[in-house]
Amino acid sequence: MSWNIWLLYVSLAGAVILSPGPSALLCVSHAISHGARQTVATILGGITASMTLMLLSALGLGAVIAASDTLFHAIKWAGAAYLIYLGISTWRSKPQAAAPQTVEQLAAGAAAVPVPQASQPSATWGQLYRKGLMVGIGNPKDLLFFSALFPQFLNPAEPVVGQLAILAVSWMVLDGTIMFAYALFGSKLLARMGRGGVGRWFNRVTGGAFIAAGGVLAASSR
Repeated sequence: MSWNIWLLYVSLAGAVILSPGPSALLCVSHAISHGARQTVATILGGITASMTLMLLSALGLGAVIAASDTLFHAIKWAGAAYLIYLGISTWRSKPQAAAPQTVEQLAAGAAAVPVPQASQPSATWGQLYRKGLMVGIGNPKDLLFFSALFPQFLNPAEPVVGQLAILAVSWMVLDGTIMFAYALFGSKLLARMGRGGVGRWFNRVTGGAFIAAGGVLAASSR
């Protein structure tokens, strides 16, 4: 693989990953609800979804998905239904409770700034991983990229395994770095959020965004 082809791939892949979408929104939401460290499980789920789509594309199944209206629409509707379900769940979820403060914090006057507690036992790593995987599999950006653009970066005259390894590692580094940046943004937003009304407002905005994304995906056409 030439240097120019790799740079073009990294530029396009970075633009696809960086553009806000369901996976980025999920990382921000999970970081606010569970903390940036727990959101690593969500990120790994999304990366697994991308690697699955990449492998299917390399095996030629991406072209089959792109050519089959029935299969493409089945994946699209499943992804839309899951996003809408996720949106309803987020909308109805309760805001996080404030973290208990120490005697030193109270003495310093920190009681005037309630901080919501990031880490809650309500979701395990496995649950967050599965959510990241499900949202990533139905991500329309990734579906289009791996079915239409990705095969063009594979040169059949060269060993496919080596090319696939380079492209996969590049994607994983980009995806992990960018999604963790979204998670850090979410954790910073958490530190500025109070409990009660603000947390409820955020849950409804995030849930509405998921529902809207699911509606757009359901109404979209190729």
